[in-house]
Amino acid sequence: MPDYRAYIIGSNGEFQESVPLDCADDNVAMMKAKQLVDGHHVELWQRTRKIAWFEPKTGHPQRMFRA
Repeated sequence: MPDYRAYIIGSNGEFQESVPLDCADDNVAMMKAKQLVDGHHVELWQRTRKIAWFEPKTGHPQRMFRA
């Protein structure tokens, strides 16, 4: 299984915590990471690849280009 992790970023821009996500693919990981947006910025990573980030106001993902 791919190793995903969601990083919670506080309103001051500082790292708050990381949440490991056990997901089969990027789409499932994005759905789970979106659920963590609760007034915080959330970044979704798979190891060293940044997949998406979520802004607290919209909750819509901003996706990175795949390499």
